[in-house]
Amino acid sequence: MLPSFTSKNSILHCSLLFISIILSCMPSPVLAETGNETDRLALLAIKAKITQDPFGLASSWNDSVNFCDWKGVICGELHQRVITLNLSHHDLVGSLPPQIGNLTFLRGISLEQNYFHGQIPQELGRLFRLKYFNLSNNSFSGEIPSNLSRCSSLVWLRLGFNNLFGRIPSQLGSLQKLERVHLHYNNLTGPIPESLGNLSSVRSLSMSINSLEGSIPESLGRLKILNFLGLGVNRLSGTIPNSIYNLSSVTIFTLPFNQLRGVLPSNLGFTLLSLQVLNIGHNLFTGPLPESLSNASNLVEFDINGSNFTGEVNIDFGGLPGLWSLGLASNQLGKGEADDMNFLNSLTKCRNLLILDLSDNRFGGVLPESIGSLSTQLVQLKLDGNRLSGSIPTEIENLVNLT
Repeated sequence: MLPSFTSKNSILHCSLLFISIILSCMPSPVLAETGNETDRLALLAIKAKITQDPFGLASSWNDSVNFCDWKGVICGELHQRVITLNLSHHDLVGSLPPQIGNLTFLRGISLEQNYFHGQIPQELGRLFRLKYFNLSNNSFSGEIPSNLSRCSSLVWLRLGFNNLFGRIPSQLGSLQKLERVHLHYNNLTGPIPESLGNLSSVRSLSMSINSLEGSIPESLGRLKILNFLGLGVNRLSGTIPNSIYNLSSVTIFTLPFNQLRGVLPSNLGFTLLSLQVLNIGHNLFTGPLPESLSNASNLVEFDINGSNFTGEVNIDFGGLPGLWSLGLASNQLGKGEADDMNFLNSLTKCRNLLILDLSDNRFGGVLPESIGSLSTQLVQLKLDGNRLSGSIPTEIENLVNLT
């Protein structure tokens, strides 16, 4: 009987071996679900860090439905992995756990308009597929993680309106796909990294309202498709590099409330062809206003308030039909002579003009009757602190919307 028993064992052993080989060649359901489970656990870790949830968004995250159907969560159809996390505008209070770095299929994160606090997790540097990263309008603190530079697919980096401090990481200059860099309204210090001049795809660069210091890097002049440059309300000094004045794609250029000096180039209106907003007030600029600004036909806002510009205003504003705000206050414009206010005649062609502030200068002479032909939309007119004489033209009664 022994041979028979042994034969049966051999057959059983071979059968089990065959089955195990077949199973090893088949997709394992456990392995297939490992990534999904990692995502689910990461979302639950995020939920655990939310301390206030007035609209019940995260509190609805439970096992009664698949996590891909949770509010604010979008999964890819193929792998059922989280590709978008959108928790914006829900007044959530909490912080971000390091497990957010386990959502490795993420392409977009938006936590805008909440009350998240604490540091931005370093683990976000694992998300090499991430394209859109928006933490604006929260209370995040600490430094910007330098290893965000590993997120090589980033297109938007929006960290404005937080409490971030420290220096802007120079490593961000390696993100060749970045189109928007918004770091405004924080407490960032130190210089603007030269490496940001390598962001060849960037269209919007906003770093206003921080404590940045030093000079504006010459390298920013390499950003040939830049539309928006916002560096206002910092501690920047020195002069504006000539390369910046050659960025013909720039439409909005704002640098107010710094310590910048120098004169505006005479050909400014010919080089910044797309310019719509030029706000460089409250700096230390000197010299005359370039007559070439007559050629900046797209200009809608021009503000040099609180600087040291001198001389006559020889700009023909008739070539700026869309102009709605002109702020020349607190300079040394005009010579106290009779023809100082002649430029008002060309301003009558600006039919959208809402704000005209010429206060605290050296304008002399009388107010021309053409002041009554300014835009009837004008709501603010300031002429105080000058050397004007004569009577106020009765035509001023035509400005029916003055407040």
